[in-house]
Amino acid sequence: MDHEFVGIDWGTSSFRLWVMDRTGAVVAEHSGPHGMGGLRPQDYAPLLERTLSDLGLPANAPVVIAGMAGAAQGWREAPYRDISEAGRDPASGAVRMDGPRPVWILPGLKQSSPANVMRGEETQISGFLALRPGHNGVLCLPGTHSKWVRLQDGAISNFQTAMTGEVFALIANKSVLRFSVSTEGTDMAAFDAGVRQALDEPRGIAMRLFSLRAEGLLGDLNPVSAGSRLSGMLIGTEIAAVAASLDDIPVGLIGAAGLTALYRRALALTGHEGQCHDAGALTRAGLRAAFRALDRSCAA
Repeated sequence: MDHEFVGIDWGTSSFRLWVMDRTGAVVAEHSGPHGMGGLRPQDYAPLLERTLSDLGLPANAPVVIAGMAGAAQGWREAPYRDISEAGRDPASGAVRMDGPRPVWILPGLKQSSPANVMRGEETQISGFLALRPGHNGVLCLPGTHSKWVRLQDGAISNFQTAMTGEVFALIANKSVLRFSVSTEGTDMAAFDAGVRQALDEPRGIAMRLFSLRAEGLLGDLNPVSAGSRLSGMLIGTEIAAVAASLDDIPVGLIGAAGLTALYRRALALTGHEGQCHDAGALTRAGLRAAFRALDRSCAA
């Protein structure tokens, strides 16, 4: 198989692997439910080697890993590097694993004031910047913990984290509202109504949540519409918190297609344009940029 290196995005619940050639094209790929949450440190190397062997890759094929494999609870900790380092070298702070195969784990990023961290998203941001050197603007990476990232001259100047996805899951699955909301399907009109409620009065969100249950019991609010309005209320509250700081330029959205589409819709209700980008493609671009930097460093 013609290959240059193997790139892996190793998450909490799953991992995705791509074999890439010298042009950056994917020549083979694999994904599975083998995330950090279900692995012990001693499980990573055998799993990786079995997967690479099944793909027919030689023992010297280099591997670059981003994500939770580098967390304190992962394969081996790759300590966070400061955001001031992120724009200069996409591979600084990478940890080389012991063994005959060249395997590197990329670090996450940290921000000291106000305190914040990310692990995994920085590779997508690196991929975005590899394709757009010197970019100025804002990126939003929606997810369980959404990231809002300010880029200045092709580097991260600061970022914020919103726990919107996790809060939605907790409310929808653990709170009393679990009897009233459904996460299967989306009522766009109800989503828009939730966004507008949040934008009109973001500080009153806690006083509005229980109405989803009351309207289901006393009125005709169905579970899909209630779940969609809940999503809109939470995403709208998140966007209300950052809207004043957004420039009159498109906000780059990186994440799952369905979720970034909702953020784009919510942004439009504030008068801001969102541009959706392929998260997988940017992850691969970030892994490739890191490999090239590592390869140059090893050759020096």
